[in-house]
Amino acid sequence: MNNTKLNHTRVPAAISAALLTCALAVALVPSAGAQSVSSMRSEIERAKAKIDAKEGKAKVLTSRIGALSGRIRGIEGGINKLRGQEAGVQARLDGAVAELRAIQADQRKAESRLAKLKARLSHSRKVLAKRLLELYQSDRPDLITVVLKTDGFAQLIESREFLSRIGDQDRAIITTVKSDRDETATLAKRLAKIEARRQKVAASIKADRDRIASVRNGLESRQQAWKDARSARRSALASIRDQQQDLHDRVDSLETDVARVTGQLQSSAPLPAGPVRAGSGQFIWPINGTLTSPFCESRSWESCHPGIDIAAPTGTPIRAAGSGTVQLAGWTGGYGNFTCIGHGGGVSSCYGHQSAIQVSVGQGVSKGQVIGLVGSTGFSTGPHLHFEVRVNGSITNPMNWL
Repeated sequence: MNNTKLNHTRVPAAISAALLTCALAVALVPSAGAQSVSSMRSEIERAKAKIDAKEGKAKVLTSRIGALSGRIRGIEGGINKLRGQEAGVQARLDGAVAELRAIQADQRKAESRLAKLKARLSHSRKVLAKRLLELYQSDRPDLITVVLKTDGFAQLIESREFLSRIGDQDRAIITTVKSDRDETATLAKRLAKIEARRQKVAASIKADRDRIASVRNGLESRQQAWKDARSARRSALASIRDQQQDLHDRVDSLETDVARVTGQLQSSAPLPAGPVRAGSGQFIWPINGTLTSPFCESRSWESCHPGIDIAAPTGTPIRAAGSGTVQLAGWTGGYGNFTCIGHGGGVSSCYGHQSAIQVSVGQGVSKGQVIGLVGSTGFSTGPHLHFEVRVNGSITNPMNWL
């Protein structure tokens, strides 16, 4: 009897404990989900901060690449200018080479002529010496006296007295000797001038070539160094772009996870739509919330925000601003879950970052009908509704319609 009572007492207690455990588990699911969403949003914020930092580095690199490209173009202009100068130097060089060849040909002729003159002069001197010996041996004291009064052979052939005392044949020999001697001296001076001119032209050619080669080598070296620097910066920029894309992909994945978890949380505890908020325009406000971003606000990733942002808790029902037909309903890049409704006359209203879409393309909706739930999908920093009004596809200020 006592055992039976004890067993009856224990069964309800066990059932109560099991029910309590289940209740706690059910109660903890939203809490765990909320913590997961909070963690994912924190990671999203960190990823977006990294994206902004990467964007800053990308802008700096792009600016530096532009500056390097400008310098390279300047150097290429300098190299082209040098090539033009080089063409001028080459023309002068061709002229100088032609002149040098002519000088060398003239020099060879003069050297050949000089060699012949020297040979002839040597022969003439031998003939004259022999003739003087014969005159001496012929015992002509007057002529011997003249020879002895001179200081040397060169003075002897210049002596008028000597020339007047010798015969026509001897005089012809002496005249030849004098002529060959004078021409030899003149030709030697000319050859010296030719050699000096040849050396000057050759030195000028070498100096021009060396100067252009030195300047061009320096410019080409700098050009290559800057090209290498630009290539390295382009590689760094490409790496940063890849990292940005990875971060964007990670953000999109996290936003999807947030939407999924948020949707699961909302299914267990939906929020009320609240009263309709009408303004002075033809549209009603899609949600009751706080305006956090005005139309065309400037941001780091865009110069003009194309709509307005209205903050509200995740899961807040979104109403259609006006009656119309659903033109777009699905995931759209940075907008996340995105819905657009056509109202006729080219006017459409659009709703971004939804945690859940509750209409489909082609569906007719009436003003005030719930079409989705507030969320933070896409490129978003927290739960809010991004609201746009477009006319013929162009953005316009939604406040003019609310």
